[in-house]
Amino acid sequence: MKTRSLVLVVAAALVLLGCNTIPRGRTAVTAVQVRGADRVSADDVKDKIATTASPKFLGLFRGVFFEYAMFDRFVLQRDLARVEAYYRARGFFDARARAGRVHDEGGQRVRVEIVVEEGEPVLVRRVTVEGVEGVTPNIAADARASARAGLRRDALFDDDAYRTTEGNVRRALTDAGYAYAKVKSDAAVDIVARRADVVYTVTPGPRCVFGPVTIDGLGDLPDAPVRRALDIQPGRMFSQKQLDGAQQAVLDLGVFASVEIIADIPDEPPEGSEDAKAEAPIVPIKVKVEPTRLRTVRLGGGVELDALKTDVHGVFGWEHRNFLGGLRSFAVSLRPGVVVYPLRVNNIVEPERLLPEGRLRVDFKQPGLFEPRTNGFIRPELAVYPLLLNPDPAPGSRVLGYVEGRNSAGVERTFWRFFGSISHNFQVAAPFGYVGGEDPNLELITIFYPELFTTLDLRDDKIHPRKGIYVGNTLQIAGGPFGGKADDVKIQPDFRGFIPISSRVVLAARVSVGFLAPRNYGDVVRQRPSTFETQAGRTKDYQLTFFRGFFSGGPTSNRGYPIRGIGPHDIVPFLTPELARAQLELGCGDQCRSPTGGFTLWEASTEIRINVAGPFSVATFCDASDVSPRTVDIRLDHPHLSCGGGARYDTPVGPIRLDVGYRIPGMQVIGGLTPDEREPTLLFGIPIAVHIGIGEAY
Repeated sequence: MKTRSLVLVVAAALVLLGCNTIPRGRTAVTAVQVRGADRVSADDVKDKIATTASPKFLGLFRGVFFEYAMFDRFVLQRDLARVEAYYRARGFFDARARAGRVHDEGGQRVRVEIVVEEGEPVLVRRVTVEGVEGVTPNIAADARASARAGLRRDALFDDDAYRTTEGNVRRALTDAGYAYAKVKSDAAVDIVARRADVVYTVTPGPRCVFGPVTIDGLGDLPDAPVRRALDIQPGRMFSQKQLDGAQQAVLDLGVFASVEIIADIPDEPPEGSEDAKAEAPIVPIKVKVEPTRLRTVRLGGGVELDALKTDVHGVFGWEHRNFLGGLRSFAVSLRPGVVVYPLRVNNIVEPERLLPEGRLRVDFKQPGLFEPRTNGFIRPELAVYPLLLNPDPAPGSRVLGYVEGRNSAGVERTFWRFFGSISHNFQVAAPFGYVGGEDPNLELITIFYPELFTTLDLRDDKIHPRKGIYVGNTLQIAGGPFGGKADDVKIQPDFRGFIPISSRVVLAARVSVGFLAPRNYGDVVRQRPSTFETQAGRTKDYQLTFFRGFFSGGPTSNRGYPIRGIGPHDIVPFLTPELARAQLELGCGDQCRSPTGGFTLWEASTEIRINVAGPFSVATFCDASDVSPRTVDIRLDHPHLSCGGGARYDTPVGPIRLDVGYRIPGMQVIGGLTPDEREPTLLFGIPIAVHIGIGEAY
């Protein structure tokens, strides 16, 4: 009771310290509503006006930590003109903001209502590009295609799209060497027919070549690696696209906080350059860089509490971005900690023991390996950890641990928005017993595999994406001529899409599938009788499947389930007490079954992200997924559907995220659980899971 009272007192004190009041004689705005906004988002309209609603702390309380937004009638009058201007920019030339109504809600509070008559919009009828007769047919075709893509026929005559398309037409020419290209835009609007004819007139100018490259801001950093990454050769045909690629390549070095590349282009080309026989004009290039801190020390710590474990850990790291010169990057990180066993989110009990764990990782990158923009890397890693798979383990269960060593060595390169990495990897894992004896059938695991990882990132922002797509794929081939215990082929493509619904609302979606084709293990998981039905064979099968198989469930997967909560479950010999299998099934049944991993994965998720105020946002989501014990077996009748909501608070390292997922009754496995699955555990007696993390789920 004392602890509870103390918590209440502290909470009340924080609220009182953060409370704000409404000044005497003033009124606060509780809500702003836009009526009649059917074809334009009301949220977008509200973002263009100065009258705003008072923000709510945690989406619930006004006046706590955030100041009230005061009402001003004169500001509201100007807002009506802003609304009409915004509508005209979107193509609604007849739109009228008829009224700004103020509703008294008592207690010095008002609700503002803006009534809009949108009218009929002006649509694009025709888009033409003139002045490209002097360039090559393929360049002229690119310019026309850019115009048609930016302003489609029968689309709204949107001012932003009109201006953006002008830049895209010019970009089609500057990418092809026409550094002096100019584009003039004109639009003839037929108000009666409500149609717009757009003409972009191009003055291409001469084709140019790159001139000398100067770099400012390096300080004591070496010049050669930067020039190698830029890969701009004087005398080569000018291209704005190549300059953009050069900027990204220098940023990828990880040494500079900002990189600006400026083409030194006078307003007019030199005289005589229009003559086809004249020498191509030279465009000097200026590069301005701002180095970041070359050496970084990181110290920190944290607590992790989920359905499988509770751990307390520290974080120590050191990074040098010009290691041994040449802009080589070297980083080392250490994460020591302990698992407080068996304390977890659904099992608040007094700890029985502390299980030490830790992870040491080294990352070395060599820029400009083999060619200017290909980087080489080596990433060794050593870890010690307990293998905790069961959110509700039976009393007396073993706790198995692994000492694991990994290394990845390969090359990576970026081509515009496409990133590719090819590496050779090895993994060595030695089992030992944290709690209870070690199964004598366990053996040292060695896995060798090359990996090809690719991404195409067309999102507008990597941390807070609002629009665009992301496509990734991972391909691994283990065993065979590469050696090791596992012999298989593994592939997992991943697709993500983002659509802005309004200025504050984004629809996000993700779909991923995975296929694993094992050649020397997996019969026990697939429930196929084989020579592996011996105790040693079963142990080997489950060991390899754990390291190579698919799992689903968790904060970046299906949020209605704990980590690894979806997929095949079985009585795993090396994780259960030393009793006969029949005794286990008779004594504790489902409670003794642990996730084993599977060979076919599918995951699908949709999420609506809503910005509430400042760094605070909320989200609603629905996740579905399945892991099958068989290869190439997408079971859509096993949706494991969960829906829920969460809150996010933005920080410099990404949003801190809290999600609560609820498993929809009847939508887990159509027709009931199959023998290979296990009924998920409840949290506080409810079919939910709670996840806390940093960064969006995808």
